[in-house]
Amino acid sequence: RAAAAKAASVAASRPGCVVIAADTVVALHGEIMGKPRDRMDAVRMLSRLAGHTHEVVSACCVALPDGNSETFHAATRVTMWDAPAAALAAYAATGEPDDKAGAYGIQGVGAFLVESIDGSWSNVVGLPVAELVRLLLHHGVIEPKGE
Repeated sequence: RAAAAKAASVAASRPGCVVIAADTVVALHGEIMGKPRDRMDAVRMLSRLAGHTHEVVSACCVALPDGNSETFHAATRVTMWDAPAAALAAYAATGEPDDKAGAYGIQGVGAFLVESIDGSWSNVVGLPVAELVRLLLHHGVIEPKGE
């Protein structure tokens, strides 16, 4: 819903354009973790994720020039090692987790927390690129150029 609302909001002011919007959540044992409220909340989230496998789900909505839109999602399983509390607090103090679902960024310093992933790395960053490119190709929004 959030991705669709974002896309619709921008598409309304940009008729005839392609608009891409995404929203990502982290889920651990059925609990959805959004962005941390503050540094203490970031440490709490990271402590819950440490030593466990969670799921990162990104929804993406593409508003097409003809007024239609298409929404899809991607899910990736992420396993974190059981990092010590001091390391989690030090990471939270960097400020990187402040605006990240689940309080970490795999594309930044937070990569040290991740032991393994099963699925799309770009999805964990927040935009499932392979899936998006397939959709854009399907709708003729982008086209590969030959030599």
